[in-house]
Amino acid sequence: MATWQTSTTVQARPEQILDVLTDPEAAVRWSPIDFDVDFVDGGRLTTGSSARVTGRLAGREIAFDIEVIRADEQRLLLTATGPIEIDVKYDVEPLDSHVELRAWVTVRSRGGLFGRILSGATEGLLGAGMLNAAVARIAREVEASHELPLAA
Repeated sequence: MATWQTSTTVQARPEQILDVLTDPEAAVRWSPIDFDVDFVDGGRLTTGSSARVTGRLAGREIAFDIEVIRADEQRLLLTATGPIEIDVKYDVEPLDSHVELRAWVTVRSRGGLFGRILSGATEGLLGAGMLNAAVARIAREVEASHELPLAA
């Protein structure tokens, strides 16, 4: 089991960040791994909701069941269960004119040869900066989707 973390600042309000974090269509854009959303309870990630996603990693198609433990203006906390288990936490801390977005990802093998291979591959991607890239894309997505129109 290994945990990675990163952070960035975003010119936005906490609810704007949560809007991007809990929107499945936005997640497809900022996620470092290509995946398809098979379903999401209620169309959006909310506390207690679930989802199912499929994608390709380590040369194989894999599916994950997502359980959202908490989704509010301060935090998104979820678990993705498939051949490996991934715990994801995003914390949002309002500062003066911006917000600090912190992210943690913990990866655990669920056993078996493929689980160990996939866990190692995922850890390798995280170690190569996958989480940093995802958080930077989240910040760009938030700032682009909430730009104020220019005054006439």
